[in-house]
Amino acid sequence: MAKELGCLDAMPCHNQQLVPPAAAAAANGGTAAATAAAAPQCPEPTDPNGQPEEDLAGGPAKLPAANGPVAGPAGDSSEGPQPEDCESGDLITSQLGPQLKLLPINDQIRELQTIIRDKTASRGDFMFSADRLIRLIVEEGLNQLPYKECTVTTPTGYKYEGVKFEKGNCGVSIMRSGEAMEQGLRDCCRSIRIGKILIQSDEETQRAKVYYAKFPPDIYRRKVLLMYPILSTGNTVIEAIKVLVEHGVQPSVIIVLSLFSTPHGATSIIREFPEITILTTEVHPVAPTHFGQKYFGTD
Repeated sequence: MAKELGCLDAMPCHNQQLVPPAAAAAANGGTAAATAAAAPQCPEPTDPNGQPEEDLAGGPAKLPAANGPVAGPAGDSSEGPQPEDCESGDLITSQLGPQLKLLPINDQIRELQTIIRDKTASRGDFMFSADRLIRLIVEEGLNQLPYKECTVTTPTGYKYEGVKFEKGNCGVSIMRSGEAMEQGLRDCCRSIRIGKILIQSDEETQRAKVYYAKFPPDIYRRKVLLMYPILSTGNTVIEAIKVLVEHGVQPSVIIVLSLFSTPHGATSIIREFPEITILTTEVHPVAPTHFGQKYFGTD
């Protein structure tokens, strides 16, 4: 991985490049060592109850030992954030290649991201902004699915050369927060079939356990849109993909739809499944892990 970068006190805008300690020290006439020592550590994403991530699956993260020990009931590192979380979104996307796709940024998307992250936002504003952002990511997710050319006749009798979806697509939501994205998918594809997975940490072993999985019977022949809004550690999604693989789904036909991802979350998923595709709106060290609680009114 590229050398670790220092995190800023204030959260930068979408995928903003962070300033390396050496560069900052040179600009101020100091030394890189002094600046690195003074740089604050990246905070570990937590929800309002102090938990690392909502709906997390347990078990060790699939990352090299150089990233530090990974322990605890949610699979988060016991020694804080991983090195990837102190790197900029642009650097992470360049390292992970085409498997990580970012929604093209504009002021509209930045405003929606801002409202979702704002702790003072009302639940009504939060849900309205979340639903809009979900719709945008779902639309782009559908754009990644295969189309075929077709010809239709217009009311005036002219032939129009267009396209239509190829059959054999489905959605799968990871309960509970992934269910927030189901309506956005149905709004775009009224007849699409949607499966569900429930993954939680076992109270005794603290490892990921699949409590429920319901898919279309022919899911092994379908392309899958896997919906989970927040990728913090990536453990929950990794376990969900394993369940899909057990049902005959190839990782190359799975597209993960998320709203926010940390660098560590995206990296861990793609390292485990290099053929998978992740589509998100932002890669940032701090993920809004309060999403599910505020969306469903349980915060």
